[in-house]
Amino acid sequence: MKQQNRICFLCLVWLFAPMQPAVSQSSLSQFLDDLSDSIQAVNESSDTSQLQTIQHQLADSRLNEQNLRMEVEQMKLLVYTADSVKLLHQKQLVDSLRTITQGIPVVVEADTLFYLYTNRGGLSPTKRALQISNMIVNLGKEYNMQPDSVYIISEDITTDIMYNDKVIISLTDKDGLWANSSRDELATHYRTIIVDTLRLLKEKHSFMALVKHILLLSLVLVVLFILIRLVNFGYYRLKKKLHDMKGKYFKPLYLKKYEFLSVDRQLRIFYFLANTLRYAVIILLFIITLPIIFSIFPQTENLALQIFSYILSPAKKIAWSIIHYIPNLFVIALIWLVIHYITKGLGSLAREIGSGHLRIRGFYPDWAGPTHSIIRFLLYAFMISLIYPYLPNAQSGIFQGISVFIGLIVSFGSSSAIGNLIAGIVLTYMRPFKIGDKIKYNDLVGNVVEKTPIVTRIRTIKNEIVTVPNGSLMNAQTVNYSESVRQCGLLIHLEVSCGYETPWRQIHQLLIEAAKNTPGIVPESLPFVHETAFNDFYVNYEINAPITDANQMSAIYSDLRANIQDKFKEAGVNILSPHYYIRKGDK
Repeated sequence: MKQQNRICFLCLVWLFAPMQPAVSQSSLSQFLDDLSDSIQAVNESSDTSQLQTIQHQLADSRLNEQNLRMEVEQMKLLVYTADSVKLLHQKQLVDSLRTITQGIPVVVEADTLFYLYTNRGGLSPTKRALQISNMIVNLGKEYNMQPDSVYIISEDITTDIMYNDKVIISLTDKDGLWANSSRDELATHYRTIIVDTLRLLKEKHSFMALVKHILLLSLVLVVLFILIRLVNFGYYRLKKKLHDMKGKYFKPLYLKKYEFLSVDRQLRIFYFLANTLRYAVIILLFIITLPIIFSIFPQTENLALQIFSYILSPAKKIAWSIIHYIPNLFVIALIWLVIHYITKGLGSLAREIGSGHLRIRGFYPDWAGPTHSIIRFLLYAFMISLIYPYLPNAQSGIFQGISVFIGLIVSFGSSSAIGNLIAGIVLTYMRPFKIGDKIKYNDLVGNVVEKTPIVTRIRTIKNEIVTVPNGSLMNAQTVNYSESVRQCGLLIHLEVSCGYETPWRQIHQLLIEAAKNTPGIVPESLPFVHETAFNDFYVNYEINAPITDANQMSAIYSDLRANIQDKFKEAGVNILSPHYYIRKGDK
């Protein structure tokens, strides 16, 4: 009875077995063997009818087994076909991208090992290459590292190249497609490359290599020390030789009668140039030696290249900037030459007009110099405006900001100076006075000794130099005594007060005689007298006399006053200006 129940249970399992296509062939064979054993047991203990029933069930089970095996083979074929189509599609896609996609090199100490094209674990090819390079370099710097201990582990999805418990690189099927090989073949090839690289790195970072590097560093430092000593020795020898040549080859240089460069000054210049050359050579030796020192040790080799790039890049940039700037220099030189020769021609024309050799109607000779200065200033301003766009970094915001800032400072800080400059230009063309003229400005009387665009300097009769802004001269009344002498003659005048009891004809005669006896008054002309006022007790008489030299006006006035006193005293006539009183007892 127990054997019958077991057979029934196995039959139920077999009935449900076709519903599970994932059942393996070994499980199915085990099932059939169990069923055969059960039938044999039944044969020994059951009757004929039960045996026939079980035999029919066994035949059905074998038929189901064949059908199940056919389904499994069909499923395998479909899976293989799908994988083949997918692989072919991926290969076609990789082949189409191969011509336009650049691989990312895995570089170890300037040596390219292989290229990567695909992502892995969220990392781009660039980051994968950098991570692999760093891993190989770090392993190569370990003194106890054994390159042959690098091994490969292949799994379902990836194949890893490892050292101890560190993954050097992890490869996928896509990496194999890009390399036209399988994943395992690519891993074997990459392992050989990595092992060879690790061996080279181990040799470079071994103890003997370190000793060699230290000895080479010592040699470089010794050579640097010797070269610096040679440079210093050459400098002092040159300095001594220059001192010995002092009286033999060095002579004073004269600019006309001025000793422009004495012998000692020339020696100091040569000493300075020699010392500058010495320090320049020493600095150049350090610049050359420093990258060499850092390149000796593998650990600092990249630092040496970086330091050398710090030195070379600015020099290269400056050199290329100079080369690219040469066309602009030609343009600037051409503009300067044109403006220079225009101003030079205008200067020659101004000298001819100023000397009187060339006369232009309505244009005075004393206008030539100021006009030339104004035109020259405008031409140079125009030249600067033309050259400005060709200056280095003229279009940069910083350069333009500095220009605006300087312009604002000049505008706000020189408003009065600009006003005086404009007043100086106006005074030049108004021609109120010239250099050497005797003028009167407010209460100031003196001769003009200098005219500049901003100020005018006047020397008084006390030999004092007074500086007057041109703006003040422009806004004040000035009297030009010298111009009056040149055009129509200058009349000096002096008032004298006399009482009514003195006949006016006698006073006129006395004043005229005093004027004629005064040096500086034109002897051919006849002085004359005006009666300017009738006061309560006296009459004002004014003597007028022409002079020819305005610069002697003060002396002429003094002599005229002295002569008037003498003439009036001889005639017994009292001068009542200023008023005076005669007390009793003074007679």
